[in-house]
Formats: sequence, C-alpha cells, structure tokens
Amino acid sequence: MRAFVRFVLACVLSVLWTSWAVAQSSQDVVWVQIEAHPSLATAQQRAALYADRIEDVNGFALPGGWFGIAVGPYRRSDAQDVLNTYRTQGLIPRDSYIAFSTAYRRQFFPEGANVLNRGVIEAPNRQPAVQTEQAQQTAPAAPAPDETPAQARRSERALSAIERQELQIALKWAGFYSAAIDGSFGRGTRASMAAWQDANGYDVTGILTTQQRIALFQQYNAVLDGLGLKPVQDLQAGIEMQIPTEIVKANGYDYPFAKYTAIGDIPVEVLLISQEGDQSTLIGLYNLMQALEIVPLDGRREQRQNSFLLIGENDKFISHTEAELQNGQIKGFTLIWPAGDEDRRRRLLDEMRGSFARLDGVLDPSWADSDAQSVDLVAGLQIRKPILSRSGFFVNAQGAVVTMLDAVQSCGRVTLDEDTDAQIVSTDTGLGLAVLTPDTAITPRDVAQFAEQQPRLDSEAAVSGFSYEGVLGAPTLTFGSVSDLKGLRGEDTVTRLAVETLTGDAGGPVFDEAGRVFGMVLPKATSGRQLPNDVSFAAKGSAIQSFLNTAGVASNSSASRAPVDPEDITERARDITVLVSCWE
Repeated sequence: MRAFVRFVLACVLSVLWTSWAVAQSSQDVVWVQIEAHPSLATAQQRAALYADRIEDVNGFALPGGWFGIAVGPYRRSDAQDVLNTYRTQGLIPRDSYIAFSTAYRRQFFPEGANVLNRGVIEAPNRQPAVQTEQAQQTAPAAPAPDETPAQARRSERALSAIERQELQIALKWAGFYSAAIDGSFGRGTRASMAAWQDANGYDVTGILTTQQRIALFQQYNAVLDGLGLKPVQDLQAGIEMQIPTEIVKANGYDYPFAKYTAIGDIPVEVLLISQEGDQSTLIGLYNLMQALEIVPLDGRREQRQNSFLLIGENDKFISHTEAELQNGQIKGFTLIWPAGDEDRRRRLLDEMRGSFARLDGVLDPSWADSDAQSVDLVAGLQIRKPILSRSGFFVNAQGAVVTMLDAVQSCGRVTLDEDTDAQIVSTDTGLGLAVLTPDTAITPRDVAQFAEQQPRLDSEAAVSGFSYEGVLGAPTLTFGSVSDLKGLRGEDTVTRLAVETLTGDAGGPVFDEAGRVFGMVLPKATSGRQLPNDVSFAAKGSAIQSFLNTAGVASNSSASRAPVDPEDITERARDITVLVSCWE
C-alpha cells in the first residue's frame, strides 16, 4: 500500500514539475517593448525609424486598439541586458519594459512577418559606451533623461495634423481642453497641456514630451482594455468598423441588420445597418427604429435630409444609432451599452464612429430570420410595447378622450392610438374615470353623442373596444343586450349588460340601437365572486357627462331614438373609439 502511495505521489510531482517547466519556458520568451501608439500609421513610421538604428524590431497590435513596437524575442536574461544597454545608449525610451508574447496580437511590422511563435533568437552584441573604471564598477548608468522643452518642441513639430488633433481629443476627454479640435497648439491647448502635466506630477512647461504624450494616450485608451477593439470587415453588409470583439460576436443577419451580440457579462450589442433605398426608405427606417425597445423614448432625435441620429436612454442602457444615405445605399450602426459606464461608452463610440467605412455591397433583403417572426418583432428585434392598453372614446371636436382611470394612472407616458402623447386633465376616483387631452391637435372623424334617455331593458347594445389591446389595429364591435339599469348591489351609476367583454374593451363606448353612447365599459372584477362571462358593466352616460361638465369638458347629447343599421354603428364606433396606452 505504501509503495502504491509513493508511486502516485511521484506521478503527481512529475506532472507538477512538467507544468512548472512549461510555464517557465513560456516565461523565458520575452520582448523589450519600447513604444505604443493609438495610430497604426504612426506606429509603422516609428518602427521603421527604430529598425534603422537597432536590430530585431517588430510591431504588434495590442489589446484596446493600440499598436506596440518591441524588439526580440529573447531569453529573459538576454532581454534584460538589451533593455539596460539600449536605455544607457539612449536608443530606446527610459520607460521601455520587459513584455511577454501573450501581450501581442497580429504582427504589422515588418510587413508580412510572423515571429510570435518562432522561439528565442540570439540577442545582438551591443556594448555600452566607454565608461570610466569607477563607473564600470558601480551600477549601470541612469536612464537618459526625458526631453528638454526644446527637444519636446522639435518632436512636437514632427507630429502630423491628425496626430495634433488626436492629442487635443485626448486632452479634451481627460477634462483639460474644451476648445475646437483644430490641431493648432495655441494658448488654450498649451494651458490644457500645462494643467495635465500639473495633475500628473510632471514639470509644468505647457509642452508635452514624447513620453508624456504616450502617457496621455495610455490614459485615454485605458478604458478600452479588455474590449478587444479590432477592425472588422463585414463583407455581406459592406461595412468596415472597429468592433469590441472580446465582448461581442457575429450572430447572423436579419435584414437590414447584421447582428453582433454579447458573449460575456457586459450586456452590449452592435448592429450594422445596411440596405438599398432612398429618402423615403431612410425616413421609414428612422420611424421603425423608434418603435423598437432598443431605442428608449428619452434622448436626442435628429433627422436630416440624408441621415439621422437616434439616442435613446433609460436606467438600464443607452443606445446610439446613426445612418446615412449615399448613392442609393443606407448604412450605419447601433451601439447598445449599459447605463452607468459613460467613459467607456463614449471612448468606444468615438473609435467606432471614426473607423466606420463603407465597402461595396448591401445586405440581401431575403436574409431574415424566419424562426424569429412575430407581430412583436421587427427584423428579430422586439418592438417597444406599452405596459397595458385599454379603450377610450372622443367626446368633443378638440380631441378630448374619456377612459378608465386604471388605464392611465401611474404611467410615465400616455398615448392615443400609440402615436399621440396625451395628458390627464381630470379624474374621478369614485367612478374610476379620466379625461385626456392630446399634446398635439387632433380632429376626430366623429365624437360621442350621449343618449338623453336611458336604454330599455333587453334592448340591443353594442360594445366597441380594442379587445386585444391593439393587436388587431382596429376596434372590435361586440353585440349584446341591456340586462339591468343598476349594478348588482343597486348602484344607480352603473348599467348591467349581457355581453362578453375582454380586458382591452374597458373604457370603450357602449351604443344603443340609435347609435348613441349610453355608457362606458367597466373593467371586470379581478377578485371576489366569479361572474358568468357574459355579465359586464358600464358606467352610465349621464354619470360620464356629469363628470365631464365638472371637468369643464364639453360633450354632445342626442335625443334621437330612431334605430340605425348595424353598419352605421360599426362605422361610428370605428371613428370615435381610441386605443389608450400606458408606457413606462
């Protein structure tokens, strides 16, 4: 038994030793990273300059969208010697450091090279400059000092116009610059540089050295770490753009969208917009997007002749959508990002907008996810839906609507027919009624004519309402009869009906044989005794008119008793019945 235990222990130790040896071996392949830049063009130019002076220069993409310049790969001991030697000779910046291969992505310099996995090479034989015997017996010489103001001005003059603008953008993002991004280093830019230097413990000169510029851009891009920001070419959509590939992945097409959905803990989504069209198509897309849940109601709305911008925000997320029409093609994107992470959202959005490029082609209209078809979905995306919808009806030519109080109380927003915002102007908690007025002028095709007399028992009655809460898009007319002129407990403000109503009918008008309104459907009781399905109740027209008069809202009455055709009642019901929706 003891022999077996010793054998197992030996096996475990062997595995652990092998794992440790492999780990140590991977750690022995290192690099000396000397610079990093947010611009690929700048990194390529700088790498070429270093390659003229030192050996083994390589350039790699870094996480977060930066581009690093490194020499190697060397053994750890050799890399440390190279680092010290090059620092001492002033050939590399003093903040160069040892880096591992795991820090690097695609190689961009030398062009076509791929040396990440080839193993170590021999370090160059570079001897430090001649030193005195005393200096050779002490520690290595201190790293070369940072640039003087004069040297900083010279290196600054080598910046391109775009790089100068990028510097202003970084200063603005850091909160030190508020003027125009023009690439001109005037008093405002100098003052912002001085303020940044002071805040970061540098000598205040108003002129950023090369290393200080690198430090500023490192701060600027730090919020992008871990997002895996990379240029992605979606050839089906005909769009190229930087996309955070470590938190989203391609997830198919639903015309006119190419979808990139979350793969981690961050609830983020990117949509690429791509379709053929004209100005009418663009307007239709603008309206469609606003009906989707991914575009909350609060936020900027900007519609121009050939483009639009939609920003929607709530307490859960912020969405940014922009699209533009060019040469018969509409292209753009949507970024959906969690609320409360504004620094990262703004930086990511800047990168995505700045990198957006049009390629040939647009999405095929036949590319739609047939498995996701639903009346509640558009292109596989959920349409924004109200909390609840009930019915109401016009009572005057100014567009005033009477409905159930339960349908509109505690709502963040109330709409009429889902496209006109309305305000509650008066309520009656006893009867459970509310009067709404539209925010924009409405001219109803018809208004309610209230009956001056009560209906006869057993006479015909017709209930108009959005029985299915707007799913059908038009009111439904349900016929029945009058059972009693009072409620079950003798309430004289209620009429009992023999007609089967649904939830969405509450608030709708009840017509008599002459097409006059003699009541409004009340909601079915949700507690207590279960009544037969065809037992419904309506608030009496006389009680409704009394409430309207108290609220200062004019209404119309009719004394006519002449029966009208059911078709006429149907048309009148369609003209006066309104879908009332309650939104968050």
